[in-house]
Amino acid sequence: MSAEPAPPPSTFGPSALLTPANVITIVRLLLAPVAFLLILRDQSGWFLFALWFGITASDSLDGYLARKQGTTRSGAFLDPLADKVLALGGLWAMVLAGRFWWLPVVLITLREALISGFRSYWGRRGLAVPASRVAKAKTFFQFSAVSFVVWPWFTDVTWVADGFLWAAVVVAWVSAAQYLAAGSRATSATGEHAGKRAPPQ
Repeated sequence: MSAEPAPPPSTFGPSALLTPANVITIVRLLLAPVAFLLILRDQSGWFLFALWFGITASDSLDGYLARKQGTTRSGAFLDPLADKVLALGGLWAMVLAGRFWWLPVVLITLREALISGFRSYWGRRGLAVPASRVAKAKTFFQFSAVSFVVWPWFTDVTWVADGFLWAAVVVAWVSAAQYLAAGSRATSATGEHAGKRAPPQ
């Protein structure tokens, strides 16, 4: 029985900073305020839609490059930060523009604060909790809620964006419940580490 081929060596080590994946993530962060300002000013438009689609869809590209060329500690911090800035910033820009009701956006924001605090608490004690698979879908729903407003073809079809927004609330809190349950299982009577460290969600 032949041995499986070894994975290709990483191009960048874990301490690398200016990797292609990190550059894409930094560009996403730099363009985020431009998108927010356009949402406040125009709410929708083809340029805004192209910009929003580019900075949200490129999350898949920087993830692919990181897996191919080597993950880094800086990337593990920057990538989820960019997702949170874009998702929450876009949602709150829609609230300020008068398009989204504040309640679902507050519920999503509270979820992010709760889980971030939870991760920080256990992280300081050397414990890690595996990320819920449902949590990986929450950003998609949040990005989509904004996308269906800025997309001119759907701007006036309000139920589509509103539906994605409330779906984002449900997914966010289901994932939060799963995360908290996983956290209780990840701790033992001796307080030992249980499971591999997962990236923030």
